Amino acid sequence: MRGHTIGYAVGLEQFGPAEAVELAHRAEQHGFSGTIMSDRFQPWTPAQGHASFTWSVLGALGLQTRGELGCVTTPGFRMHPASVAQAAATVSAMYPDRHWLGIGSGELINEHIVGEYWPEAHARVERMFEAVELIGKLFAREERDVRHEGRYFKLESTRLWGLDVRPPEIVVAASGPVTARRAGRSADGFITVEAPPERLELLLRRFGERAREGGKRAGALRKVIQLRVSWAQTKERAVQNAIEEWPIAAMRFSKVDIRSPYEVAQMARTVRAEDFSGHLLISADPEEHRAYLQRHVDMGFTDIYVHNVGRNQAEFMKVYGDEVIPGVRW
Repeated sequence: MRGHTIGYAVGLEQFGPAEAVELAHRAEQHGFSGTIMSDRFQPWTPAQGHASFTWSVLGALGLQTRGELGCVTTPGFRMHPASVAQAAATVSAMYPDRHWLGIGSGELINEHIVGEYWPEAHARVERMFEAVELIGKLFAREERDVRHEGRYFKLESTRLWGLDVRPPEIVVAASGPVTARRAGRSADGFITVEAPPERLELLLRRFGERAREGGKRAGALRKVIQLRVSWAQTKERAVQNAIEEWPIAAMRFSKVDIRSPYEVAQMARTVRAEDFSGHLLISADPEEHRAYLQRHVDMGFTDIYVHNVGRNQAEFMKVYGDEVIPGVRW
């Protein structure tokens, strides 16, 4: 199995593409060993201000870094799964053995822009797993064309031409035990976000059970979690950064059906500091951050990507590089 990762989650919602590439490069210099980003069309709030095209950023970022390159996207609305497969295979051809492809079921704020009907949750999950199946066919690298005729997607006979390097691993986004279990059967790993420990342990257990049932070495599969934190020199500043930059973390309801950043901004007017408890670590103490990462390592996650929600990225990277990452034990 490849080495474990403490990586940097770059906020394409908060930083333009050139600055995002520079931040990822700087993070690697401070000890982060990979970069992850989400494929978005809009930021969560107007104040965040950015939403650049992920695949272009990945191409540039690969030249400036040496670590792993992760991307979480939703095939089937803005891009057909075949186009996603082509994009991911191209990144892997440019940067062999560095890219992994995360597949999620989507959020309305990004996907409604093409004007399609927004399905119910169960249908979005079915679409996601059919996309995984279709992309897997194209990644199989068989010396023949493949086709797909499914409930949600169609692919005429074709193949990925000239992209004959090892394809990226497919990692499925899972927030519930049923999806995590299906990911154990269908994918090379799963990715999730912060949740109560008992829920995270259930996801890991269900994913591992189904992987083993399918003859896979569950311990060797990628298990990714993205952790959002707010670090600053003082607790007060860290709280303010969270409220100003990432109020979405304090909203304790599903955000997948929100349509506009302006809707989020209206909801954010009621956010208070105590609303972040259990959803976002807000702390000026590096030891609290180290313990937070260690807790998720001890659960069994192989890859931890950290997103500091404030704009104080340079200070955050230095503190993590000097006082947090070196203290985490695998």
